Amino acid sequence: MTIKKIQNGNEVTLALEGWLDTQAAPELLAELEKTEDGINSMVFDFSGLEYIASTGVRAVVFAYKKMNGALTVKGASPRILNIFKTTGIDKTVHFE
Repeated sequence: MTIKKIQNGNEVTLALEGWLDTQAAPELLAELEKTEDGINSMVFDFSGLEYIASTGVRAVVFAYKKMNGALTVKGASPRILNIFKTTGIDKTVHFE
């Protein structure tokens, strides 16, 4: 998995490509831990994400909590979006 980080003022976008699985989730969590205190909004760009495992879903929930709900997920494929619908996370995290 690759992570491209783009900061624009108080918002950061993390564009993910590849597989967000048990091997890649720690890398994403480490990136989330490094998020500066001044950042108050986060966007995940999933347009390049092919697969997400439960550890990746947990990382999204962690980001949601860290951002106090100011998290948007963009570009999720129908298959990935279905995982979030099945877990009910789509009711709290904003998807576009």
